Amino acid sequence: MDLRDRVNTALKQAMKDKAATRLTTLRLINAAIKDQDIAARTGDGDGLVSDADILAILGKMTKQRNESVRAYEEGGRLDLAERERNEIAIIEEFLPRQLDDDEIAQAIDTAILEVGASSIRDMGKVMGQLKGKYTGQMDFGAVGPMVKEKLS
Repeated sequence: MDLRDRVNTALKQAMKDKAATRLTTLRLINAAIKDQDIAARTGDGDGLVSDADILAILGKMTKQRNESVRAYEEGGRLDLAERERNEIAIIEEFLPRQLDDDEIAQAIDTAILEVGASSIRDMGKVMGQLKGKYTGQMDFGAVGPMVKEKLS
């Protein structure tokens, strides 16, 4: 079952269970996917984004909510921060397991070897390799400096 079907199945189940928070979050996910579908439409394309694109959407949604949690906590709005955390938990159900630090380091080393990177100029190739294999499994904002350090 692809990711789009898993989200739709969970959405239908949330409707049956009358789980309001879960239903709202799943509808947000569905809307974000449909927005990307519309943006992907071209004259000859089918207008459907791939699972890798959906993983990127989910990763972005998680990142946005983590930033909101920090902002709400700094502003003393713990109720809103908790709501964002609940949404994060629902979104993360559809993301693959996150790699730990050792696995990330190993993935970076492997990607450097695979693309034959030798200097900082090859950073884009390494990041492209990592994004191709590990979309949704690591935070590329945090991985970038690690790759840069290894190539320096």
